[in-house]
Amino acid sequence: MHNNEIPFLDTVGSIVKEASGLMLTDAFEISQKEGYANIVTSSDVAVQDFLCRRLSSLLPGSGFLCEEDDIHDTSHDLTWIIDPIDGTANYSRGIAQCAISVALKHGRDIALGVVWLPRTGELFTAERGRGAFLNGRRISVSKRPFADAVMCTALPVYHKEYAPLCSAIISETFMQCNDIRRFGAAAPELCYLAMGRCELYFEYLLSPWDFAAASLILTEAGGVITDLSGRPLTCTQPSGVIAGNSRENHGKLLEIVKRHIG
Repeated sequence: MHNNEIPFLDTVGSIVKEASGLMLTDAFEISQKEGYANIVTSSDVAVQDFLCRRLSSLLPGSGFLCEEDDIHDTSHDLTWIIDPIDGTANYSRGIAQCAISVALKHGRDIALGVVWLPRTGELFTAERGRGAFLNGRRISVSKRPFADAVMCTALPVYHKEYAPLCSAIISETFMQCNDIRRFGAAAPELCYLAMGRCELYFEYLLSPWDFAAASLILTEAGGVITDLSGRPLTCTQPSGVIAGNSRENHGKLLEIVKRHIG
């Protein structure tokens, strides 16, 4: 794909950090895409435009799959998957858990992932086969068992009709694990799992840009991530997501989910 892999990842990280300058402002406008639950800010659009322009120059001829403006060009061997602000609701309210998420898909596989939380100064990166890192230091999942696990999750804010189903899954898991967290942004939560801040993850339905970059960071850190049937994620289609710090913990969570979903 390129000759010198680590500098290439560093270059993408630098571009993502530069793009976050367009986030770090109070002068942004908010509009609704589908009501209060699904919003977009002028910062989302500005960050995505910047990233598409810079990354296209970095890899001419690459495709893009992006959250805003219905950019779904996945016919290329190399495709950038971009969430300009994961956790837009958090961002709009001044909550720290919001991130720029950028993945590069090479064929069927995610080749590199970058998740940058500008309000906390945490840069998560991974390149396939080379491990996962937080601000340049290698990270790995925790070894905690299911009974001591913390699960990150959320109710499906865009599809509230599934709230009772998800609530049942969360409730059953809560009775068997340590505790539950909801930070409101998928990419940071999956990265927290990768570095050992939590051990389990469940969401009923996510878009590919929510999890593409973080899925590589998690697996490179030793974690396990699949769809709700236990199959590998495609990272080009919406999907439910289950993740764990170990195959055993992932498998136990998968069993709970399957009991409710069928």
